[in-house]
Amino acid sequence: MEARLQKWGNSDGIRIPSSILKSLKLKTNDKVDLNYEDDKIIITKPKKSKISLEERFEKYNGENLAKDFIWDDAKGREIW
Repeated sequence: MEARLQKWGNSDGIRIPSSILKSLKLKTNDKVDLNYEDDKIIITKPKKSKISLEERFEKYNGENLAKDFIWDDAKGREIW
């Protein structure tokens, strides 16, 4: 498949056909890895890294991000 580089702001861009994006399950604003080897530009879908619960706890700094949570009055049938 042939494509053409086009000027986009201060950079050049290339359009990727929607059929390719659908087959790779990529959407607008998804991150991709961009590399080059010899005369090739290689665009790859990054692998999702799975983090274990133990690794998450190691990265946890002890800060409670929910400290500003407010328990408002019930709006419907909720029971507090």
